[in-house]
Amino acid sequence: MNKTNIHIIGGGLCGSLLALRLGQRGYSIEVFEKRPDLRKTDISAGRSINLAFSDRGIKAMKMIGILDKVMPLCIPMNGRMLHDIEGNTKLAPYSGRTHEFINSISRGGLNALLLDEAEKLDNVTIHFNHKCTKVDFENSISHFYNYTDKTEFSKQADVIFGTDGAGSALRKSYYLEKKFLFSFSQNYLTHGYKELSILPTEKGDYKTYKNALHIWARGDFMLIALPNLDGSFTVTLFLSFDDGEYNFNNLTSKERVLEFFTKYFKDALELMPNLINDFFENPTSALGTVKCSPWHYKGNTLLMGDAAHAIVPFYGQGMNASFEDVVEFDKILDQHEEDLLTGKSDWETIFKSYENSRKKDTDAIADLAIDNFFEMRDHVNSSIFRKKRNLEMSLEKNFPKEFSSKYSLVTFNENVVYHEAMTKGRAQDKAILNMISDNEINEKGDLKTILAKVKAETNEILNEDKVAKNM
Repeated sequence: MNKTNIHIIGGGLCGSLLALRLGQRGYSIEVFEKRPDLRKTDISAGRSINLAFSDRGIKAMKMIGILDKVMPLCIPMNGRMLHDIEGNTKLAPYSGRTHEFINSISRGGLNALLLDEAEKLDNVTIHFNHKCTKVDFENSISHFYNYTDKTEFSKQADVIFGTDGAGSALRKSYYLEKKFLFSFSQNYLTHGYKELSILPTEKGDYKTYKNALHIWARGDFMLIALPNLDGSFTVTLFLSFDDGEYNFNNLTSKERVLEFFTKYFKDALELMPNLINDFFENPTSALGTVKCSPWHYKGNTLLMGDAAHAIVPFYGQGMNASFEDVVEFDKILDQHEEDLLTGKSDWETIFKSYENSRKKDTDAIADLAIDNFFEMRDHVNSSIFRKKRNLEMSLEKNFPKEFSSKYSLVTFNENVVYHEAMTKGRAQDKAILNMISDNEINEKGDLKTILAKVKAETNEILNEDKVAKNM
């Protein structure tokens, strides 16, 4: 058993995975979570209760050896089910390779499983109802408030990890204490979101197609729905707070909400007799991106997951990126652990190495998530976008080892880092869109010739960008 005493602030998805992995490595772990134990109390109201689980997350579950327990919690989603304003639907596959799909998974179910597995280890202890109020990161001391007995206390550790989400207490201590140069940005979209639901039928069946992510894209706003194991769908409305004829600030009456849904989401409304209750009972929440640096202070503390890089949900990569944080940290730790135990290396070296290799990738997925916000709400309905996607599907189907779309690079290629996927994917998108616009290629042409043209044009764009950056 390793004598290093590690505290993890935050017992959500990233924190519970980190606790389990470091526990498996033999470290002495204490987790402090401000919320009650979700396995005993329902704390999901108004908060996204299902998430998109894909290859990067699957890689993390393989690392800790519980993928066989995770997959029964999943519902495969093979593509986007696009709903037009008349109620017509079209399934747009995520990939031309039939084995590539994403999964809808319960946030609570997955978090509970990770907590269960971590608690099986004698060297992992989890404290609920413990809010971290601040961190003395110079001395590795965390200050807590215990909601159960209403007491305040402090506790020291050798190393502290902050996995406490977008409102991280550790990150807040970094910038409030002003003990070192710390850069921080938090940028909000003008849109917020509200959780709604499509309930199952009386027999427990699904009211609409189960194996898809449903999208009602309406230009400036959209509705999406993901399936749950109980036959329901979690529905999310993304809408401006202030702009447009309908926005969250003026949807204040039952009549106006029904008017809005009747006009833009009529087929969804028919499945949602519970709409009004959901709309006025569930909160409206903001959508923001957090970037900061450095993530660590000396060898004492390190931010991970949303605490270091919160992103908007439109690429379905928030959870997957946080899980990948743990995978990448585990790799770095593997390289240094023997030297760490003998005193030839230290935690500061490990933290620096991890951040140097990881930050460019988390910045990349944050930017890609913003890109996908505009794609999902608007571009999916444009003719040129559909032509591009149809062509990409054909290329992936016919040349599965030679071509991957930007979406596939991000979602289904867990060994391609986010920054590389973004750089290549954006260049490839530009190449295809330019050639479609110029009538140089179309989906009815010879695919082998088209693939060669796409590769050549993509490489030319990448080389131009490289030259421009070096000027």
